[in-house]
Amino acid sequence: MRVAIGVLNLHIPGSCSLKAKRKILQSIIQRLRNRFNISVSEIGSQDLWQRSELGIAAICYNGAGADRIMEKILDFLDQENEIRIIDSQIEKY
Repeated sequence: MRVAIGVLNLHIPGSCSLKAKRKILQSIIQRLRNRFNISVSEIGSQDLWQRSELGIAAICYNGAGADRIMEKILDFLDQENEIRIIDSQIEKY
């Protein structure tokens, strides 16, 4: 069993309030959960309008599966028009 953990720093350029940010993030978080069957939550920058830090955790059978799921998650988020990935840190255990 392998565990992949990711911390993603995001920029949300279209957000003009915390309410707008929450709406965008909740939509993205729910789609990530549904599509990839992972755990994801906002873990930082909660009081900033256009910034967010997401924590992601996935459990996989092997290391290759952990690499593949994280690549798919990053590709999925790259295609989102409402956010930009500023930085990502991914670790596997």
